[in-house]
Amino acid sequence: MERDAHSFPWSFILVAYGFSWVFWIPIILIERGMTLPPGLVDFLNSPLNPAAFGPTLAAFMFVFVQAGWPGVKKLLRSGVDLRFRKIWLLPILVMPPVIFIGATLLSVLLGATALDLAIVSDPPMMIISFFVILLTAGPLQEEFGWRGYALPRLQERYTAIPSSIILGIVWWLWHLPVVFIPGRFMTGSLWLFGLLGIEITLMTIVFTWIHNNTGGSVLAALLLHTAMNWSIWVLLPTMQMNATIIGITIGLLCAVVAVILRTTDPKTLIHAPVG
Repeated sequence: MERDAHSFPWSFILVAYGFSWVFWIPIILIERGMTLPPGLVDFLNSPLNPAAFGPTLAAFMFVFVQAGWPGVKKLLRSGVDLRFRKIWLLPILVMPPVIFIGATLLSVLLGATALDLAIVSDPPMMIISFFVILLTAGPLQEEFGWRGYALPRLQERYTAIPSSIILGIVWWLWHLPVVFIPGRFMTGSLWLFGLLGIEITLMTIVFTWIHNNTGGSVLAALLLHTAMNWSIWVLLPTMQMNATIIGITIGLLCAVVAVILRTTDPKTLIHAPVG
């Protein structure tokens, strides 16, 4: 395991960014008139584009270099290990809908967002989509990197909150090219992207809380990330968030983080044993 200066995963961050951005940036350039072979353009704009796998691929690469196949197998097992206390499935699966669906509904009530019931009106799709999102829309592509590799190494050097803030900024900025790809995220709005940075950093504290109380389970992070993305998508299929939704989400997350800080050891975000 890395120690001292090597505990800060700069190399991992550079590789994760480099892999993802090398597949995202050409899409931006194509939209601005750059000419590439038609087959390459189709590939880059297709679901086969591997850009989002940057964090996970970087994690497994560094784990293999540092710990060989035993380290790779250990990281993989963490992605399917349900041996944490099952009570943690409650905040993992329930809290994201409360926060993100709640924020969207409040935004609708305030007149800032149009209600879209296309997904809600199809219950089988709602159920199946959870697993589709898990495998194809962020969690699998990212969480072995962010929570499986980077967070433990950050916490070797810093306590839970500084580690979360650093990782939150890294996670947020990794998404930057996506802002300039039409149809993704909050297309073209750097101001909204700045607000999203606050939201992602607060959510990273929640991820660290879950991670540290489930024994570092990557599976817990995969499920939490899936529940988060699913909860945004259910009432916002375009994933085009606006300032009202983000602002309400930030407020709700501030309340959640405040409760976490009041009820845990602030250095670790771990709850004291009961009894």
